[in-house]
Amino acid sequence: MNELAAANGAERTQALLNLTTRLTDLIVRETRMFQAHRPQDALSLQAEKSELAALYRSEVSRAGREPSRFSGASQTIKLSLRKATELFHSALTENGHAVGAAKQVTEGVVKAIADEAVRQRTAGGGYGPGAGQPAGNTGFALAINQTA
Repeated sequence: MNELAAANGAERTQALLNLTTRLTDLIVRETRMFQAHRPQDALSLQAEKSELAALYRSEVSRAGREPSRFSGASQTIKLSLRKATELFHSALTENGHAVGAAKQVTEGVVKAIADEAVRQRTAGGGYGPGAGQPAGNTGFALAINQTA
């Protein structure tokens, strides 16, 4: 599906309003999942969100090229679409912040793990006066009893 099903401009405007509202709802739900530190839950929304986003982009692009596609729509529905579009853009901004924050946290964790792996690999070892003992060594102690 790459075009809204509509017989005229009024129906198309209402369909775009419905699409915008549904897409906004998905974005808001995804944002809440990221804010709750549960980004894995957002995976269930991706297929529908991608499909609706592609349809939205296509329809908005067509509207820019052919403004007459919405002729016949009432001022009330056009105003509702304008408000829904503003809410959509606001939801996208908030979503961008939540996703960006999650990305920073994830990158920080990955960097800390990589830094620790490098530190453990390069920790000194060996024998003699200049040898080092890796920090946090979980070796064991051995005692020998010479009574035997």
